Amino acid sequence: LDSCHHSPDQVSHSPPSRGLFFEAPPTLLELSMKSLLRDEALAISVLQQLPSEFFPSLFKEAYKSRHMKILTAMVAVWPFACLPVGAMMKVPDRMILQAVLDALASPVLSTRSKLRVLDLRNTHNVFWDVWSGIHGLDCSKGTLSKKQTGNGHFRYAVRRLLKVVTDFDLRLNLDEQQAYLLQWAQQRKGAVRLCCMKMSICVTPLGIIMMVLNTFQPDYIEELELSTNWSLVTLSHFAPCFGQMRNLRRLHLARIYTNTDKAVNTSNQSLVFIPRCVKSPLKTLSVSLCRISQSDLKHLSQCRRLFHLKHLNLFGVALFNLCRTHLLFLLKNVGDTLQSLELEHCRMGDSHLSALLPALSQCLQLTRVNLYDNDLSTSLLKELLQSMTHLSKLTEEFYPAPLECYGESGHVIVDKFAKLCPDLLDILRSKRQPKKVSFGTEFCPQCFQRCVYDQKTRLCQCFSRPAWATE
Repeated sequence: LDSCHHSPDQVSHSPPSRGLFFEAPPTLLELSMKSLLRDEALAISVLQQLPSEFFPSLFKEAYKSRHMKILTAMVAVWPFACLPVGAMMKVPDRMILQAVLDALASPVLSTRSKLRVLDLRNTHNVFWDVWSGIHGLDCSKGTLSKKQTGNGHFRYAVRRLLKVVTDFDLRLNLDEQQAYLLQWAQQRKGAVRLCCMKMSICVTPLGIIMMVLNTFQPDYIEELELSTNWSLVTLSHFAPCFGQMRNLRRLHLARIYTNTDKAVNTSNQSLVFIPRCVKSPLKTLSVSLCRISQSDLKHLSQCRRLFHLKHLNLFGVALFNLCRTHLLFLLKNVGDTLQSLELEHCRMGDSHLSALLPALSQCLQLTRVNLYDNDLSTSLLKELLQSMTHLSKLTEEFYPAPLECYGESGHVIVDKFAKLCPDLLDILRSKRQPKKVSFGTEFCPQCFQRCVYDQKTRLCQCFSRPAWATE
């Protein structure tokens, strides 16, 4: 037993193990908030006298512990112009949404309430970190920022209404939370303005979409993603909606098919009417996995609403059989503003890329270019890279491996790939210090990975198999 007793100078003072983790003790504010929440009636009764600076912390605690009645009572007396509750809702939560909206059911809120904007967007908002700051919303005035109100033709009416701001992701049918929000807004039309900033539509029946747009104000939509199996005839019925989206800045179109699940025969039908219907200058245009016609490309090159594009994406659009002149004119018209260019999987050959070089070399604002999955020879790639050497703002560059890297059966010849790509990179290095440059092969049909050279050779998982052996 004596061995268990030590004199003070024998006691070990070694520091605690690094593997141990000590949580910081709760602050006095956190303890007081939790204590208050234990008595629901008391918590609700003191809200009128509670200092404003305590509201964000108490709301977060009530949210975490799911005190629905307290949440409802807090929204009714919310002392700030904006409540960004969506930043806390990482997944749809019908009960939380209902608790928040129930507080707004009464046409007359507490005289203490300053709430003008309920933000349901699932994006980080600095309000919860520094409660006096709000991203993208002028909460001191209770209105959307000048940028978001467009020409201001409804500014006076908006200021008088409570705005509920959200993004809307439409799939095959409305989910429970979406249906509840729409029904709630429809019942309070005239007292509430439902504002959607970003709308995504994927394989949604046209009838549901039109019902949603009749509830929302299309003026507020800044970004629209449309990925559907509609035929172009059906899409033409939706086209007038583009004209109502007066603040649309980013448009994404994908997978426009006929009802027979085959690509649209664009000799008879065309996507050309879509940009004609858009009323505002676009910053982003993305057309993915759609077949476009000569008339489509010609109109895009002449459409003035595209002349200030910052981002152009034509992923999976077959350009090899279209007149290269139209794409050349399009690049010339957006050359002063274009920051990113995505022409991946467009199957362009040497003659097409060669024709684009004069315009491409003048896109001085480019920070990203992606030309993967185009069929280019070593000689053309050298010419292309020479024309890109003075584009000093480029931070991301993706080029296809030259055709000489493939055997007759389409397999990668590893030795050639490992030799040619460093030589191509040296062309850029001779004039500037590239930040991120990759040369990539086609996707491997077995492992669905590319062989990539980005200062060192990275082969796909199958390269050691006989089909990928060097010749």
